[in-house]
Amino acid sequence: MRCPNCHEKNIGKIGTAQYYCWTCFIEIAVDGNKLTVHQVEADGSLSSLNDLFSEEERQVNG
Repeated sequence: MRCPNCHEKNIGKIGTAQYYCWTCFIEIAVDGNKLTVHQVEADGSLSSLNDLFSEEERQVNG
């Protein structure tokens, strides 16, 4: 898997179908065949970044 934001492969698994990009520091979750992308805020909450990516960019690639 590559990060939809920075396109790097520096992805770590943090839970069931949840991943973290160690290059650009975003959390990625797989929901069916779609990725959901979040920024982790200073207080630990998540802010959605889905609106920054097209549907095609959020598709799970094989």
